[in-house]
Amino acid sequence: MASSSSPPEKRRIWLRGHRKHIIGDYLGEARAALAAAAPLDGEGGDDKAAAAALGLVDAVLEMSPRMEAALELRARSLLALRRYRDVAHMLRDYIPSCTKACSADDSTTSSSSSSCSSASDNLAVASRTDLLSPGRDRSDAASAASRFLCCFDLSELKHRVVAGFSKNTSADTQWRYLVLGQACFHLGLMEDAAALLQTGRRLASAAFRRESVCWSEDSFSPSNLTANAISAPASRRASKSGSASGTTGTEAESVSQLLAHVKLLLRRRAAAAAALDADLPSEAVRHFSKVLDARRGVLPHPFATACLVGRAEAFRSSGRPADAIADCNRALALDPAFIPALRSRADLLESIGALSDCLRDLEHLKLLYDAALRDGKLPGPTWRPQGGVRFSEIAGAHRALTPRIQQLRVRVAGGEACSMDYYALLGVRRGCTRSELERAHLLLTLKLRPDRCASFAERLELVDEHRDLEAVRDQARMSALSLYRMLQKGYSFIMSVVQDEEAAERQRAKDAAAAAAVAAALAREQVETAAVAENAKISSVSVPSTNVQVQVTQAAAMPMVVVAAAAGSPAFQGVFCRDMAVVGTLLSRGGFDRPIPVKCEAMSC
Repeated sequence: MASSSSPPEKRRIWLRGHRKHIIGDYLGEARAALAAAAPLDGEGGDDKAAAAALGLVDAVLEMSPRMEAALELRARSLLALRRYRDVAHMLRDYIPSCTKACSADDSTTSSSSSSCSSASDNLAVASRTDLLSPGRDRSDAASAASRFLCCFDLSELKHRVVAGFSKNTSADTQWRYLVLGQACFHLGLMEDAAALLQTGRRLASAAFRRESVCWSEDSFSPSNLTANAISAPASRRASKSGSASGTTGTEAESVSQLLAHVKLLLRRRAAAAAALDADLPSEAVRHFSKVLDARRGVLPHPFATACLVGRAEAFRSSGRPADAIADCNRALALDPAFIPALRSRADLLESIGALSDCLRDLEHLKLLYDAALRDGKLPGPTWRPQGGVRFSEIAGAHRALTPRIQQLRVRVAGGEACSMDYYALLGVRRGCTRSELERAHLLLTLKLRPDRCASFAERLELVDEHRDLEAVRDQARMSALSLYRMLQKGYSFIMSVVQDEEAAERQRAKDAAAAAAVAAALAREQVETAAVAENAKISSVSVPSTNVQVQVTQAAAMPMVVVAAAAGSPAFQGVFCRDMAVVGTLLSRGGFDRPIPVKCEAMSC
C-alpha cells in the first residue's frame, strides 16, 4: 500500500516545489502565443494562437487564481478573441456605470439587484459618471458593514472578497482600465469606454513620472517618450516578478486613436441630441448620418442601434415617416429586442394608419415586457444599452400598453386598418401634381430599395454571438421589402387619384370650351337679330348729290352699285357699273341686312 501511494505523493511534492517554475513557463508561452495572435498591418489576428494562450493562462489560474499577470494575460487573450462580453463580466467591478448603480442599490433589499444589471443600459446615467481614481478600490469600513447588515448574500460576499484580494490599488492595475475600456467600446458603452481609457492613460502618465526620476536624459528622446510612458510600469513589474507583459508603443498609439474616436462619436451624438431638442430635425439628421455613415473607424452595432433610433425621431419630426420607419427597421434587424426601436416604429405606423402592423409591434413589445417582469431584468445581455430604458419603468409601461392594444384591436375589427394615410407616408400634400408625386416616389424608391437597405450592416461591427451578418441582412431585407411594398401601394393609390383629377380637369375644360362656343353663337344670333330689326325700320337711304337725288331701297333690288360696310367701317365710294357679278361680290361683303353708307357721284342709267 505504501509503495502504491508513494508515486502520487512524490508527484504532488514535485508539483508543489516546481509550481513557480511551471507557472513561469506557462506564462512565457502564453505571452509568445498572444504576441503571435496580434493583428499585423490591419489584418485580423490568429485566433488559434489566442485560444492557445487562453488555455495556458487558464491552467495557470487553476494553480494561482489571484495572480495579477495571469489575469492580465487572460483579459488580453479574451480581447484578442473578440469575446468582449467575457472581458466585461471578468472586470465588471471596474465599469463606472455598473459600479455607481450597485453602490446606490446596496442599501436596499436584494430585489433591487436587477437594477445593477440594467445600470449600463441607461446612457444618461453613464454620461454623468466620473472618472475612476486609483484609490477607488478602498472602501470605508463603516459603509461596508452597513451594506453587509442590510443585505446578506453569500455569493455576492464571496465575489467581493475574491475581487478585493485580486485588486491592487497601485498603478500596476492600469491594464484593467485599458483592456476593459476597449471591451466597453466594442460593446457600445461609449461613456464607460471614454472614462476607462482616460483613467488608464492618466495612471500610465503618473507611473511614467514616478519611473522617470531615475532615468537618464537619453531615455527622453521623442521616439521613445510615448512608448516609455505606458510601458514603464510593465517593465518595473517584469523586473520584480518576471511575469508581466508590458504594453508597447503600438498599443499606446492604438489606445490614443481609440480614445479620440470615442470622443468624436460622443461629440457628434451630443450635437445631434442638442439639435433635436432645439427643434432642428434637419441638423439632427445630419449629425446622426455622420455617425452612421462614417467610413473611418469601427462602429459597434449597439451604439449604431441607438443612433438609428435617434435619427428616426429626427426624421419623424421633419415629416418623413418613411425614412423613420426604415431606420427603425435597421435598428430592429441589429437588435430585435431593442425596446425604443419597437416603441418608435409602433408610433410611426399608428400615425400613418397602418394599424395592423402597429398592433403586431405592440404585441411584440408586450412580450418583451412580460419577459422582463418574469426574469427581473431587461431583455438581452446585461451589458447592452437599451436607450435609457430602466427596469423600474417596465411595470408602468406594461400597464399603459394593455389598454392601448385593446383599443387598436377594436379599431382593426371596425375596419379602420384599410384607411392608411399614403400622403403622409410618401410625404406629399393632398391634391399634389403628377410631377410632385413622381419626384417623391423616385427619391424614396432609390433610397429604400430592399437590396440597398441590407448593405448598411457591412459598415458595423457585430459583437453578439447570436446575430451574424447574414441574419441581419435577411431581417433588414424582409422589413425593407414590406416598407417598399407599402410605398408602391401608396404610389398606385395616389396616382389613381391624380389621374382621376386630371381627367376631371380635362372634362371641365371641354365643357367650358363648349359653353363658350354656345355663348358666342348666341351672341352672334342676338347681334344679327338686332341688325335685322334695325334694318326693318330704315326704309330707304338718302344719298345727297350735286344735282341728283337717288332713292335706294332693299326690296327693289335695283341693279346699282352698293358698297357694303360693317358697323364702324368707313364708307365706300361707288361708281357706275353694269357688271352684276361685281355688284354681287360687293353686296356679299357688306351683307343684305345691314345699312350700307355709300357715296354716289354721277350715277345714271
